[in-house]
Amino acid sequence: MTVDITRGGLYVALAVFGVILYELRTVLDFVGVELPLIPYMIGVFALAGLVIAVIQLKGGWREADETGSNGTDPNDPV
Repeated sequence: MTVDITRGGLYVALAVFGVILYELRTVLDFVGVELPLIPYMIGVFALAGLVIAVIQLKGGWREADETGSNGTDPNDPV
């Protein structure tokens, strides 16, 4: 079973998730709860590594050109 996500899609999702967490950290800092940056960064990178490892264990990546834009196999002679 492969995971239906491309590497680029995963990297963009992780980047967005990391920015959201950073902004949450900024809001908490504004209200008086100070969180150090280094453990936050270690946590984000550990989460990214865990997600990539799980995808590899589940069967790997979906290639970007496996299906056409309409969901059909581009190598299928119609």
